[in-house]
Amino acid sequence: MTRPPPLGYTKLEQRGRGQLNERAPGFYGTYASHKGYTTPEVGPKQIRRFDAEIWRPAACGSAMSFLEIGCGTGAFLAYLRAKGVQRQWGIDHDPALATVIPEAVRDRFSCRDAHELLADAAQGPFDRVVLLDVLEHFSPEDACHLLQSIRGRLAPGGKVVVKVPNAGSPWGLPYQYGDLTHRTAFSPISLRQLADAAGYGAPLVYAQRQGSRRRMVTDALVHRFLSWALLTPPEFWSANLYAVFPMRAEP
Repeated sequence: MTRPPPLGYTKLEQRGRGQLNERAPGFYGTYASHKGYTTPEVGPKQIRRFDAEIWRPAACGSAMSFLEIGCGTGAFLAYLRAKGVQRQWGIDHDPALATVIPEAVRDRFSCRDAHELLADAAQGPFDRVVLLDVLEHFSPEDACHLLQSIRGRLAPGGKVVVKVPNAGSPWGLPYQYGDLTHRTAFSPISLRQLADAAGYGAPLVYAQRQGSRRRMVTDALVHRFLSWALLTPPEFWSANLYAVFPMRAEP
């Protein structure tokens, strides 16, 4: 993913704000071995999940153009191809991903810095920009700056879709603090604050529901009891949150 440099190392300012110093050691130097990259398989189950989590909430369409920042192993890119999307691009900072991305969408991947791409007038505009498990790798200021840069490259009616660990729930803490490259913890409230600061309209914030139907029913029952028993329960119990940032309406 396109992320700030590891803690303790400086940005290459002459190469643009937020550019990762690839030569710097640190936790990003072992990210591939830590994550264990494998080529994803996108079948009916994964398609239904992305339909429910992103496609319908963000009102996506196959004629739209998509940019995924921090595309990782390319699961969402492969999903977009399965949905018939022709105009899609994915970027990430790790060149090792070039041989892991599914072959059908490998030509849609480039190892490129997000700020460089967003500053390229030849790229875009984009109808949907997607950042899955990306913003938590930035400081609040850099996350805001990135979202402001994205806003300038959105097509009319464009939206940004983000997914982050839910620091407002105890179930989200292992996701947030299980990766030493995470720099900012987000809750539903802070996601709304970030959207406002970056110049977007009020975001749609919602939970990521995971597991089998039986598991989701069980979770719902347990969370209902906990919400009744606790004085200040979290807004969402889920381990991860989604948010769709719309363009701000003109006054």
